[in-house]
Amino acid sequence: MYADALVQPWLAVLLRETPGIDLFDIHTHIGHNDPSGFHAGLPELREALARVDARAAVFPLKEPEGYSTANDKVIDAAADDPALVPFCRISPHDHPVREAERCVERGACGIKLHPASDEFTIDDERLTGVFDLAEARRLPVLVHAGPENKPFGDSLTDLLTHHPGLRVILAHAGLTDLSCLAGRAAGFPNLFFDTSWWSPTDLVLLLGTVPPGQVLFGSDVPYSTPLWGAHAALRCARYAGLDQAQIRSVMGGQARRLVERADVLDQGPAPGPPPPLDLLLERLYVYLTAGVEATKRGEGPEQMLDLAKHCCRVPAGHPHAEVFASVEQLLDRYAGHELTSSTPYAPGWDLVTAAAMVARTPGPPLP
Repeated sequence: MYADALVQPWLAVLLRETPGIDLFDIHTHIGHNDPSGFHAGLPELREALARVDARAAVFPLKEPEGYSTANDKVIDAAADDPALVPFCRISPHDHPVREAERCVERGACGIKLHPASDEFTIDDERLTGVFDLAEARRLPVLVHAGPENKPFGDSLTDLLTHHPGLRVILAHAGLTDLSCLAGRAAGFPNLFFDTSWWSPTDLVLLLGTVPPGQVLFGSDVPYSTPLWGAHAALRCARYAGLDQAQIRSVMGGQARRLVERADVLDQGPAPGPPPPLDLLLERLYVYLTAGVEATKRGEGPEQMLDLAKHCCRVPAGHPHAEVFASVEQLLDRYAGHELTSSTPYAPGWDLVTAAAMVARTPGPPLP
């Protein structure tokens, strides 16, 4: 599906520098009926997790016919596999409280809500009983917060205030509300964010301005892989200035506490935003992100990558010369291998996005 083997050296060097990480991916899916064209089966998910020796929360992709059967499949799979922790996906259109109660009794350890795909708002009155159940049972509720959503605004903060024991995880770095919540998240200790997003600028903002105990590693399989997502989260965490204990929390420690319904640990305040990016690196990063957008549309990024390659020709004495060289190595891997894709993304999406990640986060170790 993706070129994990070609990205792996960039993750490996970071893992060596931060011993004791026990990876837990809070955001993975399985399913074959999602209208987006993305799909993943249990064998693919298990293989991807085994590649980085990770556990994961798993829940269904979009199921146009409803979620009861899909939730059972997830719960049954997790019963036979200690690497998987089952979440049930709930829609307010289909007996939400009854389905949530049924799934929790069968072993579900959390709840997934997707307001955009399943067409509802977070203040839908039909979800009140679901939130009551989740608060009473200490179940994390992971909420899609991607680009299709409208901002949650007061609906989210009212929910967090009225349910102080409810543990809400905003997916995709909380894209919808990150700008207004980044400096306020410490005031909502029951609010968490996962890192399942491709833009290092968003991840750096998240990790620099939200307390590290409220940030959780997520990959968003099949839209990414645990290996790619771990590299992104770990690299941005190092760049943002988190210490090793905080990084271990982000990369799995806090997520395990959430799914085990245990008390979460305070990992201290946010470190603050890092310094501005070097202009030559910013120029490189802009062309790489333009290339990423092309691949996400299923188009080839070659023109943007040609420009990015030109940007890598800096003097040997430049303070970030090794970053430019590492980006060029990733682009050479993109150009030098026969890449395929079973997703709507163009082949090589993960190599181009890894290059953008490296360009945006100078300082952490490189292979």
